[in-house]
Amino acid sequence: MLRFILSFFGGLFTLLTLGAIMGGLAIGGVLYMYGRDLPSYETLSQYTPKTISRIYSGEGQIIDEFAVERRLFTPAEEIPDIVKQAFISAEDKNFYEHGGYDAMGMVSAFVDAVESRGENVRGASTITQQVMKNFLLDGSRSVERKIKEIILAVRIEGAMPKERILELYLNEIFLGQNSFGVTAAALTYFNKPLTALTAGEAAYLASLPKAPSNRHPVDDREAAVFWRNNTLREMYENGYIDRTTYETERDAPLLSVQGGDYEDFRESLPERDYFTDEIRRQLSQNFGEEEFFSGGLSIRATIDPELQVTAAHSLQRALEDYDRAQGDWRGTELTIPQEALASEEDWRAALGGLRVPRNIDLDGQWYPAVIREVAENTLTIGVEGVEETEAEPFVVPRVDIRWLAGDFFDNFTPGDVVHVRRLLDSDGNFEHWSLRQVPEVQGGFMAMDVNTGRVIAMQGGFSYEHSVFNRATQAQRQPGSSFKPFVYAAALDSGYSPATIIVDAPITINTPQGTWRPRNSSNQFYGPTPMRTGIERSRNLMTIRLAQEISIDTVGRYAERFGVYEKMNRVLAASLGSDETTLFKMVAAYAMFANGGERVEPTLVDRVQDRYGHTVYRHDQRTCLDCDQTSLPAGDGPRIMSNRDRVMNEITAYQLTSMMQGVVDRGTASGTVNLPVPIAGKTGTTNDAKDVWFIGFSSNIVAGCYIGYDTPRTLGSGASGGGFCGPVFNRFMGEAIEKYGSGSFRVPANCQFINIDRFSGSRLPDDASGENVVRECFRPGEEPLFGIMFDGGFAMAADLPLFDEAQAVQRQVTTSTGESATVGDKATFGTLSSGGLY
Repeated sequence: MLRFILSFFGGLFTLLTLGAIMGGLAIGGVLYMYGRDLPSYETLSQYTPKTISRIYSGEGQIIDEFAVERRLFTPAEEIPDIVKQAFISAEDKNFYEHGGYDAMGMVSAFVDAVESRGENVRGASTITQQVMKNFLLDGSRSVERKIKEIILAVRIEGAMPKERILELYLNEIFLGQNSFGVTAAALTYFNKPLTALTAGEAAYLASLPKAPSNRHPVDDREAAVFWRNNTLREMYENGYIDRTTYETERDAPLLSVQGGDYEDFRESLPERDYFTDEIRRQLSQNFGEEEFFSGGLSIRATIDPELQVTAAHSLQRALEDYDRAQGDWRGTELTIPQEALASEEDWRAALGGLRVPRNIDLDGQWYPAVIREVAENTLTIGVEGVEETEAEPFVVPRVDIRWLAGDFFDNFTPGDVVHVRRLLDSDGNFEHWSLRQVPEVQGGFMAMDVNTGRVIAMQGGFSYEHSVFNRATQAQRQPGSSFKPFVYAAALDSGYSPATIIVDAPITINTPQGTWRPRNSSNQFYGPTPMRTGIERSRNLMTIRLAQEISIDTVGRYAERFGVYEKMNRVLAASLGSDETTLFKMVAAYAMFANGGERVEPTLVDRVQDRYGHTVYRHDQRTCLDCDQTSLPAGDGPRIMSNRDRVMNEITAYQLTSMMQGVVDRGTASGTVNLPVPIAGKTGTTNDAKDVWFIGFSSNIVAGCYIGYDTPRTLGSGASGGGFCGPVFNRFMGEAIEKYGSGSFRVPANCQFINIDRFSGSRLPDDASGENVVRECFRPGEEPLFGIMFDGGFAMAADLPLFDEAQAVQRQVTTSTGESATVGDKATFGTLSSGGLY
């Protein structure tokens, strides 16, 4: 008997031993088979999740953000305990005890599934397993994936601390509403930082991972509250909150951004505009789109928010004034079905679904509206987002549309979608609704610091929502006469002076495209004229002769050195701005005139930091010599050492600045640019007035404007750079000077000043005075030679057709010295586009 018992237990032991060995071998085989080709968990140690890149103003205010997945990475030590405890309670209450997987939890889940016959199937994955699934595996529901998940979870538990695993989970998990990670979700649902969340709010977020689309705080309120309370109960039972807190938070209503209880954080963000979109475009090129949209970059922009508004309004006002002067009505070219007009609910729904600009606030906010009825003297309208009141009836009177050409009834039909704004009287009281339309004509504006290159304002069109095309940086346009300063700069550096005499007389040039007969804007010739007057009055013929004298190749090299063109066409028409460039390049080039001839690179960004706060880009590379000093002598400021390249002689820069100051004081911009500080600049108007420009600068800020149709066509016979863009510049610079100040242009230490007659170019005594006297700066030791005239090699001979034609009608004029001279009457129009006019 004893032998039998021993034999039985011996066999049983052997069987169990063999079974254990076989089971171990089987498990080992499974682990080997599924574990040999698993991804390396070591990649998690270098994990960098896709996070939001944000753009900040100089004052640290968020002005825009870009992201593929809306995530804000937060280190584990900065995540409040209540948030960690909520997710542990909801997802893995044994997180700090298990070694990667929870065997008891798996058994419990299996038993529940069997007892409920499959109706109560719940997951048993730990937080560690979920991290493995999200990061290293696919989301398939299979036994194979589950085995791999457990293997990796065990491995990662042995290689990484619990807090790091929890950090990965809380920053990666999807919580609905395009929010990834707890930090982004806290803003999305409650507009709060993690540190401000209540236990109930943390519990709601922790209830979302299993079914974020089915627990919306408004659409699925009952389910959302149920699962929030379920998580609160788990937190209480796990000892994370006391009974009072549990009961208080359980009974509290679920308040959220979606329910209108908190302001949406997006409402505090300014509308995206040309400035931040240009930052996106440039940094995407420099860093790559993937890094920009998902790298968590912190970008400090150069924008001045107040002056950006000023720039936008200044350009918008000029565009609208021109558009209304044409008298044409286009509206939005969108309509709503007339059957929807009978019901306020229907037309509001239809209007809200249309894509029309909603960010225009010129002289007050512009609202999308629909015309509901056309009467003899009024339009009855419905305005989006505004309830009708007796004080503000939804009516546009006929008198408001008197600027329109044509019959009143020809322009409007019920169902037309339009823009309107409130028209107020001088006391700010409502008068009536006023019709508005986005102009067809467009333009660009840009302003920057002449010393640092920091772009402080940029407007790329009338409305970013209407057209995202940035005309300040992307539009290639002829600069016209605004290019002439580069011709004069090349001449001044070649030994000419502001008093050098250039012949202003007819020219005929044979080209492969035909005969070119350039002309002055006035259709007149003025004979021998000093260079200063040539640029002040924007004389085309003088500019062409000057370009011929110094060679068009020299002009091209200067234009390329200043960055106006990458490669300028070596033809004389290019001296009048017939090649195409951008406003961005032109404004940057003018800054080099203003700062004394040093290269300055324009930038929209001061600094870029990565997700860890490390600076990866800084624009200003200058060195501060005294910034480490605790104190400086009274009246002294820190010394800044510039390492910029010099692109032109500083005396040349000052001479050119002085000449362009004459453009503003008495030249082509004198009628529209009037500011309390010295201003220099140059107008530009291309052939047929297809583009009009003005670029000018004070001692510290340069700004430029161009206006024209996107598909170039004439702006009309009266259009000019001074008349159209001058007021835009003047309005903006008035505000900029008030904020940043300004002073006289810096005079080089070695300037030799001589009084010159600006009409004749002759030398005047040191004590001479009068409107014709100007003190010109000459290089030291260079005694100017007077009485020499340059004609560019274009001899005024009888066999030149245009010259003969011009001399057919002659007239006598009196010069500034009282002498008489004979000049031609008018030139004829040429047959070849010449770029600039005046």
